[in-house]
Amino acid sequence: ESNRKLEEKEQSLTKVAKIVANQVTDDIVALEIQEFYDEWQTGITYAVGQYVRYEEVLYKVLTAHTSQEGWSPNQAPSLFAKVLIDPAGAVLNWEQPDSTNPYMKGDKVMFDGKIYESEVDNNVWQPGVYGWKEVI
Repeated sequence: ESNRKLEEKEQSLTKVAKIVANQVTDDIVALEIQEFYDEWQTGITYAVGQYVRYEEVLYKVLTAHTSQEGWSPNQAPSLFAKVLIDPAGAVLNWEQPDSTNPYMKGDKVMFDGKIYESEVDNNVWQPGVYGWKEVI
């Protein structure tokens, strides 16, 4: 019986964690708790600002919609933005962002074997072109 009670408590805690996770509005915090976000599915109504996982990647919903085939996060950049920054502070390889998921001032990336830091908010430029300083 004690195992059943533990399982019930775990299920309750998971429900609470999902409720709290759906209140998060910061990408870095969302990445820290991404296991509490649901996997993308068809036939689901998504709200602006909601987070969803798809193929082990976290995305943020940009436009309210009901999902359907062909509108997965990796196929519909007008509906979803990939979260590009690592919450633990690891420097990830630079990826070309869209206008919907730009790098922000202070974000660091690896590009051509060097680490760069964004000097501006809403940075969609490649390091070495504009808005980046080499830090290592």
